[in-house]
Amino acid sequence: MNTLFDKIWDKHVVQQIQDGPTQLYIDRLYCHEVTSPQAFEGMRERGLKCFRPQQIFCMPDHNTPTHDQDKPIEDPVSKKQVDMLAKNAADFGLTHYGMMSKDNGIIHVVGPEKGLSLPGMTIVCGDSHTSTHGAMGAVAFGIGTSEVEMVMASQCILQQKPKSMRISINGTLGKGVTAKDVALYLMARLTTSGATGYFVEYAGDVIAAMSMEGRLTLCNLSIEMGARGGFIAPDETTFNYIKGKEYAPKGEAWDKAVAEWKTLKSGDDAVFDKELVFDAADIEPRITYGTNPGMGIGITQPIPANAQMAHSPEQGFEKALSYMGFKAGQKLLGTKVDYVFLGACTNGRIEDFRAFASIVKGRKKAQDVIAWLVPGSWAVDRQIREEGLDAVLAEAGFEIRQPGCSACLAMNDDKIPAGKLSVSTSNRNFEGRQGPGARTILASPLVAAAAAVTGVITDPRTLL
Repeated sequence: MNTLFDKIWDKHVVQQIQDGPTQLYIDRLYCHEVTSPQAFEGMRERGLKCFRPQQIFCMPDHNTPTHDQDKPIEDPVSKKQVDMLAKNAADFGLTHYGMMSKDNGIIHVVGPEKGLSLPGMTIVCGDSHTSTHGAMGAVAFGIGTSEVEMVMASQCILQQKPKSMRISINGTLGKGVTAKDVALYLMARLTTSGATGYFVEYAGDVIAAMSMEGRLTLCNLSIEMGARGGFIAPDETTFNYIKGKEYAPKGEAWDKAVAEWKTLKSGDDAVFDKELVFDAADIEPRITYGTNPGMGIGITQPIPANAQMAHSPEQGFEKALSYMGFKAGQKLLGTKVDYVFLGACTNGRIEDFRAFASIVKGRKKAQDVIAWLVPGSWAVDRQIREEGLDAVLAEAGFEIRQPGCSACLAMNDDKIPAGKLSVSTSNRNFEGRQGPGARTILASPLVAAAAAVTGVITDPRTLL
């Protein structure tokens, strides 16, 4: 019996090239301003139109400032990229959700919330965190700029078929343990290359009980284990999330779609190239201490005493600790924090803001912490206000910025200054990722909130 990955992949094969790649049909292409300009330029040079323009959606997110979006962008490089995307979308007749439009946000947040990403689809974008959309029960993966052009021109892509891996997490997550902690735990166990060459299906009790927002977070981080992508078989949680969304099927088409989506699961006798099983009881709130997402520990644990325990070569381990200003064997609880960032395509959804607010409610922001709270979309921003979370956050001394990728990566105004320590809900803690010389600890919204109100790294379970 085929795995779910096989089922979706095989259904999208146009042709298999002998001793070569597969020509795969793509249902949805997302474009943002950073990886699309050369693709559009290539199309122009060859005098081509987009083959299926109605299946392509464009949105600026990486370069957009998270303040004063109604005014022209000050940074000339960012302005040029954002303006260029608007022009390219208009020239090629593509749907474009521009800055300040009610539909704008981070593309990996907006796709699912509008019902553009649906079960059984193949979805690509010139961005590694496209794996996020796998939470919908889709085969979603990042591609390079030349491949973006290939999809524009033909709605197909040439791909080698990855191997399949199933990761099951059984049991029940403890208090204060979130999907982000599950992902950080898996990255530490598998390392940042442990899933290279595989497409991962997440399964088990923990996944079945996980909300859609949690699943989106988990799938978002698949790429950080080296996987080509990660996804979850659609179930009632998925269907309830999609129902009524703008691009979701309606009426009879809905019933027909759900009937089909219910068949999207791996058979009981499906054979995976690799199977891993973990126990939820082993996972506590987590933080990273190094300069890749796999260098992580439980929040109460010390930094490993040697490189071997950290799955990191001696040289890289010591260099990472030196960059971060930490020592092997050190515990990070109580370490002073300068910045807190809530947001990104990893944790910029409504559930993340609810989690953050649940800890700061009735408390005050630590005086010397600078906190950037950035919704993943204008839809999330509206929901924050409808639920009164903005009032809870304001009362505690926090303000909400405008949607965008923000401090996930140093491509807009929200950069962490050199040497400053940031607790961030984003997806990468590479050297300079949040700004030249910035030091990043990856964490869940609960851990970020605990740091924001205490001013130091704090176990959120003590505040819940």
